[in-house]
Amino acid sequence: MTPAPTLSLADALERGPLVLDGGLSNQLAAQGCDLSDALWSARLLADDPGQIEQAHAAYVRAGAQVLITSSYQATFEGFARRGLGRPEAAELLRRSVELARTAAEKEAAGKAAGKNVWVAASVGPYGAFLADGSEYRGRYGLSTAELERFHRPRIEALVEAEPDVLALETVPDVTEAEALLRAVAGCGVPVWLSYSAAGGCTRAGQPLSEAFALAAGNDQVVAVGVNCCTPADADEAVRSAAEAARKPVVVYPNSGEEWDAAARSWTGRPTFAPERVSAWRAAGARLLGGCCRVGPEAIAALARALDAPTA
Repeated sequence: MTPAPTLSLADALERGPLVLDGGLSNQLAAQGCDLSDALWSARLLADDPGQIEQAHAAYVRAGAQVLITSSYQATFEGFARRGLGRPEAAELLRRSVELARTAAEKEAAGKAAGKNVWVAASVGPYGAFLADGSEYRGRYGLSTAELERFHRPRIEALVEAEPDVLALETVPDVTEAEALLRAVAGCGVPVWLSYSAAGGCTRAGQPLSEAFALAAGNDQVVAVGVNCCTPADADEAVRSAAEAARKPVVVYPNSGEEWDAAARSWTGRPTFAPERVSAWRAAGARLLGGCCRVGPEAIAALARALDAPTA
């Protein structure tokens, strides 16, 4: 496997903001991949890993300095439904990290930034495994202990592949955030905690100020923030995160379009614009990128607007 950057992500954030990648699923779709599966992009870890590496490479070329792995919807339980045993599932989870690392190394070979593209292993919420949209509602009826038991095994598998950070992302409520922070405790890898938000609250309706405060004083958490929300919701959330947690902020919203579940299509116009970057940065954002429907072109524009230095 290719080597990790010599500079830690936390140290890099002290030097200046970093550019995250964009939505992996939309880039895979643009490459012609069929994602109509309960495993979503995680299916390709087994069926066509080269497509995942290609998608990561597109974001490195666009200027991304942090790549988020294809493990968002990858779980032992989900792979078991496809007939894969635990050893095979663990290997696929590790592969998600290796593919991102390899893409970064290949694209950056011979360049000054070559050894400074960080890999964030995605740990999506329990609702992503259910594949029924409940990751945007939370409150699954499970206890913190039950959610911790669900998350811990795949976190352990991802940690074995030595990512630079774990992305605890699209978290819909405080209960799951607590479970995730318990599950990663002592694993030896830093994390960022990112909620899915709407109207100044988590998707479950808890005030973001309270949700972000959960990470205050936790040295393992290197950043807090939001993802998979509208750019407008991100504007408000960045300020709240910086004040409540007193940590660097991570922000990677969707394009601003809305998903019509009945028509199975996106509606509206994108509102993700590089002009927002300056305000996010001024409010404390240090990890900036995009989520659903934000592709390499938008990330390249964000990188230019941010003028982020390569560490």
